[in-house]
Amino acid sequence: MDPEASIRQNHPKKESWRTVLTLAYQSLGVVYGDLSTSPLYVYKSTFAEDISHSETNEEIFGVLSFVFWTLTLVPLLKYVFIVLRADDNGEGGTFALYSLLCRHARINSLPNCQQADEELSEYKGEGVSLLPRTSFGARLKSSLEKHRFLQRSLLFLALIGTCMVIGDGVLTPAISVFSAVSGLELSMAKQHHKYVEVPAACIVLIGLFALQHYGTHRVGFLFAPAVLTWLLCISSIGLYNIIHWNPHVYQALSPYYMFKFLKKTQKEGWMSLGGILLCITGSEAMFADLGHFSQLSIKVAFTFLVYPSLILAYMGQAAYLSMHHEVENDYRIGFYVSVPEKLRWPVLAIAILAAVVGSQAMITGTFSIIKQCSALDCFPRVKVVHTSSKFHGQIYIPEINWILMFLCLAVTIGFRDTKRMGNASGLAVITVMLVTTCLMSLVIVLCWHRNVLLAVAFVLLFGTIEAFYFSATLIKFLEGAWVPVALSFIFLLVMYIWHYGSLKKYEFDIQNKVSINWLLSLSPGLGILRVRGIGLIHTDLVTGIPGVFSHFVTNLPAFHQVLVFLCVKSVPVPHVGPEERFLVGRIGPRESRIYRCIIRYGYRDFHGDDMEFERELVCSITEFIRYDRIEPCSSTAMTAGSKDYGDLKVIGTCSTSTDTIQISENDGESLPSLPKKRVRFMVTEGHLDGDSMAELRELMEAREAGVAYILGHSYVRAKQGSGLIKQLAINAYDFLSRNCRAPTYASSMPHASTIEVGMVCHL
Repeated sequence: MDPEASIRQNHPKKESWRTVLTLAYQSLGVVYGDLSTSPLYVYKSTFAEDISHSETNEEIFGVLSFVFWTLTLVPLLKYVFIVLRADDNGEGGTFALYSLLCRHARINSLPNCQQADEELSEYKGEGVSLLPRTSFGARLKSSLEKHRFLQRSLLFLALIGTCMVIGDGVLTPAISVFSAVSGLELSMAKQHHKYVEVPAACIVLIGLFALQHYGTHRVGFLFAPAVLTWLLCISSIGLYNIIHWNPHVYQALSPYYMFKFLKKTQKEGWMSLGGILLCITGSEAMFADLGHFSQLSIKVAFTFLVYPSLILAYMGQAAYLSMHHEVENDYRIGFYVSVPEKLRWPVLAIAILAAVVGSQAMITGTFSIIKQCSALDCFPRVKVVHTSSKFHGQIYIPEINWILMFLCLAVTIGFRDTKRMGNASGLAVITVMLVTTCLMSLVIVLCWHRNVLLAVAFVLLFGTIEAFYFSATLIKFLEGAWVPVALSFIFLLVMYIWHYGSLKKYEFDIQNKVSINWLLSLSPGLGILRVRGIGLIHTDLVTGIPGVFSHFVTNLPAFHQVLVFLCVKSVPVPHVGPEERFLVGRIGPRESRIYRCIIRYGYRDFHGDDMEFERELVCSITEFIRYDRIEPCSSTAMTAGSKDYGDLKVIGTCSTSTDTIQISENDGESLPSLPKKRVRFMVTEGHLDGDSMAELRELMEAREAGVAYILGHSYVRAKQGSGLIKQLAINAYDFLSRNCRAPTYASSMPHASTIEVGMVCHL
């Protein structure tokens, strides 16, 4: 079964148990790989010094108590029972929360928003109602909408969480794979083969990143069985250790042992909390990967399998360590010491496979979140390769893949130590959770319309726990925790510069747009010619004529018999249905043959086959002519899928048209070097008047003559007198825009039909 298909139906209220269990099984390999491998390194990272000198089990039981209650409160209570409910029409993650807030309060940072976007079926979601005017939520919403500083702060908070997720995408593969292969040293100690972890980890990491371009769907069938086998393995070993070594270890589940642990260890115990924190690394994936599964399936998988398996694994390790205080000098606390010697090699193989699965999920998640940021103009354009035609969420970004590999290898070779890797990973994990807590408190008030006391209680409970762990990881800033801060700072700087430059560029386009009257005044009497064909002018503007077109006409006094001003834009919703994809309108009178077409995509939408772009575009204009045949604003001219927004109407794609005009394409007679396509409009007799038929014929003739793509190529410069910081930001944006990938639609255009018009924009 395709999990994506179930999400596109917005998760039906009733799901069969067979469907739920199938999705729960599939979620093991995608969602829980990272969380499941945390027993490999938690105890090893927690104890700053060897426990061989301890005469009692207070430290071991205290750590187990912390692990148990942390797993219970954060992943189980916070994420499973609360955060998963804050889905954005089936999607989850930091940007999904931000998108949800943007739709309930006008704080969206995208500049080219329209009223029509607010009527999208996914824009409002389910159960949205107005806030009472006298409520705290209404006052909070009003403050957010009035103050630009608060809007920027909220975006900055979302970007911090996003950058930390990217940082975690670097650290998780490094620590997971390094911890998994650390069993080699213990297993090969008798042959005196030591210090093999780093080379082995690097080989596994290089192989992992080298296989990314094949796509996770090619090896996806291994993911869920691998994690399931790993969970059954660690739970069985944990149960064996509990029964064999210390059946009374269950007493450590009492929170009293946390108090005893902190009382005895004091500052050292507080600093060791950064290692305990690693037991919940990967919890955010339950929410971030919600778009591929259903809430119920993720809850079932965690509550009935992942959570008990992890608790048994940690209890088993504690039971073993509580009876083995006396160890050799070169002994290291880790997972493999608690594994029976005869099982270490098979367990080692399963652990490496599980670590690869967990790392794969984190890498794919990093690709997805960068794609979301790029769609919302918060990251430079990158090449996105869809590795699966069935699962649209499975993508590959070459540039990011090799950057992640280089950084993972640098962390592995540079640290060579699970403890410092754990310090770095812990800070990234807890920062993302703090950001989620802050955004969730706003969701509770603004989106769920609950009492503000519930939001305060949510922040006090989970914010206090996470702030406690955050302080413990921050104190180890110089011992590895600086890595996610440095990585996040670099990515945040790139994101903010790109977002700032994009906004300034759009403001420049708005200020320099040309009036429609100027366009309509162009005539042969002024030396302006209309040539055969369709002229497709790409622009970011949703209103007005872009300045690049006037620049084009000034230098080349001719334009096509049919003009289409095309805007491809993203909206803050996960998906835009095919029936709502196009907004089409007319510029000027019908005789001018000038149209405006806006194509809308959600931040997780698959842009489809670019070869079908022209066909869909012509089809949408054709449908608009049909709707507009009686009166431009007549309600009788609309079908159920069409809405009128002034001069623009919502038009579905050709695939959604059932009783409308159809277009068929056949190869016609053509020159050997320049093939043409014959476009045939099949219209039921009596559906259109004479003017509409004439308009369609001219559109057909223009399509047969060919489509010319007119693109603006802007060089941005800072205005004279700008401050030093602004000049640096604009120059950096210019460097990024000149070296990043072209837009998706631009990369698929035929070079022979593309005209680039250069302009200098002073921002």
